Amino acid sequence: MLAAAFLFNLGQGVLRPSLPLYLRQFFGADYRMVTLIPVVFGAGKWVTSLPTGYLHDRVGRTRVMVTGLIVIAACDVASVAIVRYSKFLAARAVAGAGWAMFATVATTTMVRGAGARGRAISLLLMAETLGLLLGSTVGGWLYQGAGTTTPFLFEASCMLLAAARVGWSGPPSPERRSDTIDWRALRSVIRIPGVVLASLTNAALMGIQTGVIVFLFPLYLVERGSLSPQTVGFLIALSVLGRLIAIWIGGGVSDRRDRMSMLALSLLGLGLVLGSLGLVRNPWLLALWSVLIGAAAGFTAGLPTTIIGDRVDPSLHGIAIGWLRTVTDAGMLLGPLLMGPLADTFGLAAPFLVAGTITCALAWACRRHAATPT
Repeated sequence: MLAAAFLFNLGQGVLRPSLPLYLRQFFGADYRMVTLIPVVFGAGKWVTSLPTGYLHDRVGRTRVMVTGLIVIAACDVASVAIVRYSKFLAARAVAGAGWAMFATVATTTMVRGAGARGRAISLLLMAETLGLLLGSTVGGWLYQGAGTTTPFLFEASCMLLAAARVGWSGPPSPERRSDTIDWRALRSVIRIPGVVLASLTNAALMGIQTGVIVFLFPLYLVERGSLSPQTVGFLIALSVLGRLIAIWIGGGVSDRRDRMSMLALSLLGLGLVLGSLGLVRNPWLLALWSVLIGAAAGFTAGLPTTIIGDRVDPSLHGIAIGWLRTVTDAGMLLGPLLMGPLADTFGLAAPFLVAGTITCALAWACRRHAATPT
C-alpha cells in the first residue's frame, strides 16, 4: 500500500509544477483559467469521496483502487490529445474522481489497523509527502527537457504501476462484501462524539495549507523577507523536511497518548507560529519559522484521521473516511477563495493572522472535548 501511495503521489508531484506552464503554452490561459484546474479537480474529489466510502466494501477495495488509478491514467493520456480548454477541465475533474477512489480506500485500509494506528497513518503521509517532493523536484525538468507532454505520460505510467502493485498484492486485510448498502449509516457516524470536530479541523487545516502555506507563504518570503527565489525554494524545502520529521515522530507519540489532547496542543502550536509570522522579517528567523510551520503542520496532519479511526466502528470506517475527505475537500476549495481576497484587502500578513486565530480556536474546542468524558 505504501509503495502504491508513493507512486500515486510521485505522478501527482511531477504534474504540479508543469501543469500551469502547459496551460499557458497550449491554451493561452490567464490566472483565472489556471486556478480553475484545482477547483474542478477538487470538485471531482468532493463528489466521489463519500460514495466511495459507501461502496468500497461492497465492490471490493482492490477493485475500487485499481479503477481509480486507471481512471487517472486515462485522463492523463486524454489530456495530451485535448485541444479545447473546456474538455481539458472535464478531464481533470474526472481525474479528481479517480484520485478520491484511490485515496479514500487507501486511507481506510491504513486506519483499520487496530494497534499502532497513528504510526500507520504517519507512514502513509510520509510516503505521500516523499512522492510529492520527489515528483515536484523533477517535474519542471521533465517539462523543459523531455517534452511538454512528458509529465502527463509520466503520471499515467506511475498510476499504471501503482495499479499493478495494488492488483498484485491486494489490501492487507480481507475484503468484506455486503449485499445491501445502508445509506443512513452516515447519520450514525456523524453522531459519534468527536467525528464532526475532527472533520472540521481537518477541513480547516487543508484550507490553511492550500490557501495560506502553499500559495501565500512563498510570496511572503519574497515580499516581506526580500529573499531570492533560490532562497525561497530552500526555505520551502526546510518546511517539507520539518513536516516529514514531525509526521514520523507524531505518529509514534500519538499511539501512546490521548490523541484529542495532542491535537489541541499541536493546533495551538501551529496557530502561534502562523499568527506570529507577520512579526518576522529576518532571513534566519524566517528559516526557523519555515521549519516550525512544517513541523507543526506535520505533527497535526494525521491526528484527525486517526481519531476518527479510533472512535468509529471498523464496519463504518469506509463511510467515515469518505465523510472526512468530503469535508476536507470542501476546505481545500474554500481556503484559496477566502484567503486570497483577504490578502488583497488587508495585506499579506492578514491571512496568516486569521489562520492562526482559527487554529487556536480549534485547539480550544479540541481541549474542551478531550476534557469531556465520551
